[in-house]
Amino acid sequence: QVQLVESGGGLVQAGGSLRLSCAASGRIGSNYIMAWFRQAPGKERDFVASIRWSGGTISYVDSVKGRFTISRDNAKNTVYLQMNSLKPEDTAVYYCAATARYFTPRDSSQYNYWGQGTQVTVSS
Repeated sequence: QVQLVESGGGLVQAGGSLRLSCAASGRIGSNYIMAWFRQAPGKERDFVASIRWSGGTISYVDSVKGRFTISRDNAKNTVYLQMNSLKPEDTAVYYCAATARYFTPRDSSQYNYWGQGTQVTVSS
C-alpha cells in the first residue's frame, strides 16, 4: 500500500507562485510513476504533470509547460510541484497520484493511489 498526503495549496494572486508537496509512504518501487492531477468544479480530473520515481521521464500537459516544474526528493519520499506565473484558470483541487507502470498514463483511472487533495485558488 502507498499513502499520499498533499500540502502547500492556498490563495494566490495571478502571476504568483505556490509549491505543492506530496509526502509518500509505503512501498514505492523504482517503476512507480508519481503524478499531479487537478479538478476544477464541475470538470473532470485532468493530468498536470508526472515523474518516474527512479528519475527522468518527466511529462507535462501543454497548458503548464514553462510555468510548472515537477521534481522529487527520494530521501524525503516527497514529490513537488512548483507552480509559477499562476493564472485564474489554474484554480482547482490538486491531487497527487501514484501507479506502478512502465509507461506514463495520463488517464486518472490508471492510477491506484491518491491523496486527499489540496485547494489552489488563483485570484485575478
